[in-house]
This record gives sequence, structure tokens and C-alpha cells, in this order.
Amino acid sequence: MKKTLLCLMGLLLVLMLAACGGDEEETASNDDSDSTENTETENNESESTSTEDEEVTDVRIMSHFFSPTPPSDDNEVEQRIEEATNTELDIEWVSANNYPDRFNVVLASGDLPDLMLVPDPFSPVFRQAAEQGAFWDVGPYIDDYPNLKEHIADIAWDLTTMDGKQFAIPRPRPSEGDSFFIVRKDWLDNVGLEEPTTTEELYEVMRAFTHDDPDGNGEDDTVGFVGYINDENMGGFGAFEGVFNGVNGEWGLQDGELVHRAFLPGTRDMIEYLAKAYEDGLIAADFASLQVSQARDMFKAGEAGVNVNKSGALQDVYDSLVQINPEFEFKNLLPLTNVNGFNPKGPGFAGANVIPKSVPEEKMKKILGMIDRWMEEDVFMLHKHGIEGVHHTVEDGEIVIDTEKILADGIADHNQIVYVSDPYASTVKPTFPEEVQEMYANIQDEREKTSVGNVAVGLHSDIGVTYLPELRKDAQDLKTKIILGSEPITAWDDFVEDLKNDPDMQTLTEEINESYQNR
Repeated sequence: MKKTLLCLMGLLLVLMLAACGGDEEETASNDDSDSTENTETENNESESTSTEDEEVTDVRIMSHFFSPTPPSDDNEVEQRIEEATNTELDIEWVSANNYPDRFNVVLASGDLPDLMLVPDPFSPVFRQAAEQGAFWDVGPYIDDYPNLKEHIADIAWDLTTMDGKQFAIPRPRPSEGDSFFIVRKDWLDNVGLEEPTTTEELYEVMRAFTHDDPDGNGEDDTVGFVGYINDENMGGFGAFEGVFNGVNGEWGLQDGELVHRAFLPGTRDMIEYLAKAYEDGLIAADFASLQVSQARDMFKAGEAGVNVNKSGALQDVYDSLVQINPEFEFKNLLPLTNVNGFNPKGPGFAGANVIPKSVPEEKMKKILGMIDRWMEEDVFMLHKHGIEGVHHTVEDGEIVIDTEKILADGIADHNQIVYVSDPYASTVKPTFPEEVQEMYANIQDEREKTSVGNVAVGLHSDIGVTYLPELRKDAQDLKTKIILGSEPITAWDDFVEDLKNDPDMQTLTEEINESYQNR
């Protein structure tokens, strides 16, 4: 963190000096075509910012991908997006596993792309960079781009506002259908159990999935749950923390006051629960070292019966499992509705895109225009359905998707740059069988009745900038050690007692509550 902040200070100094140099220096840092465009726009303000006569705008983008391989530079979908948006795209695709580290390195280097994904727009490093002028406040411009207004929910814009400024362009996602437990229904049937609705029932399901040969192959080769953890939180295991506390996120609301989850009794119960599950062999033995993709690969390989995911992301899970067992049915991937009466609601966005202040204003507006045009159906559908004759065919007026070709070309990863969500986008995909689409939509409707949002999204504490990262790492490190059995549960009690007496923790709680009340 210290190294990153030092590098960041250097970056900010460079940006401030560039700003002091005036418009001429800023324009000179770009190629001649950009300079010509800027001059034409300044002399012709009444003209549209996007016309057929304009020169193509070069746009460097950095984003992440989840497919086995990223889209190729010469893929036809990207070429058609470029034609529609009058751009030449230079996209650096970074594996989702490595993106947070890559983001910090690029941020510290000062060599920023024109548009970059910020996985966490509330991280201390990004917030400090934004507050000191590293990125454009796009708030004053958004009204000029109707698709950005229409296709990104107001709640997403509100939650990503920072001190009245809009440094981030939230990537829209539906709030319902957030990541939660996915259970193998065929395994439930094989071991004679019903869909679990409590943590006790879920434990019994994980036990049976581990020890009762749920796949019927006569071998001891399955485990109940597979997930991953992050350095600062429970990662895929966070669903357990949610159902034990009834709280979504780091802070719970009690009697009108926000309380850190370390002080919630459900957190201790969750740690004990998972420690026992690990001791009984019900969760993947190497969970502490698994990455996101590795945990998902184990579930896709039929090695585990419970995972945490969005149902809308289950196509490749089905495609993998049906290769193992041609009789496997999609409906056997069952999203749970509630556990302990809880399921999580999303914030309406997943990360955000930002435009560095080193990008001249006119080019910044062209990038906003690119995103606005990209959101229109004829363009967005390119990475939803692909190209007719290549990624899909039309039969009797219905689009028939070639799932293997879409996955092979990785075109859906363009969703990570520009996305247009519908209420069921996290739950239902057009490639799913019709009965599965209906089932998943009905489950989402039921979940919506009880879903719990994260009340602390976007809240800020000055002391939290430096204090929270270490607190999160220390807390997660101890949780992991207790689950693995290298520390007793009493170590958590001691940790919490120390936190209660920590003046920095007290200040953090006061500032977070003040931010909550102000919002």
C-alpha cells in the first residue's frame, strides 16, 4: 500500500503539472488527428460530436476477462463495434484473477489507458487518486448521453457518487439475482435430501455430498462445497457470512447504527461452522489457495455439489457437466432461494469504468459517446448473440445460439466493457432451455421478496483509507487460520475484544455512521 501510494503521488504530480501547462500542452500529448478533431469541434460547437465525417478515434481500454482465452484483436464482433462507434479499439485484456494487481501497477505507473475498469470504485487507492484529480468528473456531461442515463440505474449513479462528483461510470447490473448458493439438484435426489433452507440443512447437504457418493460412481471423489477466499474478505465463502448475520457486506444496521461485522455474533458462528466443515472434509481441502477460476473449474468438473455464483453464469457449467454425463439436465443446477431467510441484493452495478484526466476533454466526450452508441441494441447485441451465420442462426424467427463458438471466440467478455442490463440479466440467459429460464425467473421473483442490500456501499471514512485495508487483512487472515485449525476460536474472541478498545476502530465507526446519516 505504501509503495502504491508513493507511486500514486508521483502520478498525481505529473497530472497536476500537465494541467498547469494549459490546453496546448494537453493537446500536444495526442496525435495530429486528435488535434485536428479538437480544433474542428471548438470552431464548430453547434455540430454533433459524432458525425460520419469525423476521423476515427483511437481508444485504449483495459478490462478483465473470464473466458478461457480473451477475444482476439481481429475478431469480427470487435470490428463491427468499431465501425458502429467510429473508433479504433486497442484493448488490453487482463485475467480476472490478476486484474486487481494489474490495476494498481498501471495506476502507479502513470501510463493510463483512455478507459479502464475499476473493480472497486470505493477502494482507498482509487478514491485518493480521484479526489486529487486523476480522473474526469463525468457528472456534468451525462445528460448529453441518453443511453448512459437510461441504461444505468439511478441507484448505481447515486452509490458511485463521491463528494458530489461522478468520477466513475458504473457498469450496470441488475440488483436482483446476485451471487448465492448453487446446488446440484440431481445429487440432492441421489442422497434423498430436499433443498436446504437453513444452515443446519445446508451442512447436512454438504456432508452427504462428501460422504454418500452423490454421483453414484462408487468412489470417494466428491466434496460438499468449493469456493475461494480473498486477502481482505471471505470471497466465495461470503455467502456463509451473509446467512449467519443476515447482513449483506461489511456493516450491519442495528437500532439505526452501523456496526462492523466483526462485532456481529453471526461472524463467530460462521467461523465455527466452517471450521467444523473443514475438519469433516466437507469443503475443498485447498480452498485457501484456490483462485476464482479454479474453484469454478472444480464445480464444472463435477467434483463439488455446492458453489456460489449467479445463475446467469451457469451455461459453461452445464456445457462442462453434460460432457461428463450426457444425461445431465440443466435444471439440476439449482439456485437456492433463501438460507436462514436471507439472500443478497446487488447494488445495481459491478465495478466501474473511468477516464483519466490525461485524456483531453473532447476525446473524453467522444469516449462517452462511444459507450452511449455501444449501448444501443444493434451494437450491444453483437456480444450477446454474436454475428448471424457465425455465432447464431435464425430459424422460424428465433435466434439459435452456437454456444461453443461464442465461448471459443470469447465475445461475451465485451460485456465487461459495456453492458446493458435487464431485470433478469443475472438470472436468465437466452441460451438456457425454456423450462430453466422460467424456473430461474421464478426463483428470482421469490428471492426479491426477502433480498437484503448492502447498506454501506459507497460510504466513506477518512481514517478508513489507511485503517480498513489492514483491518480486513488481519481479520481475514485470522478467520482462515481458525477454519484451517491452526488457531482456536478463542483467538477470534481476543481479536474482537482488542477491536472494541481500539480508538481507530471507534473513529472509523463514528465516521462511517456520519457518512451514512449524511447520505
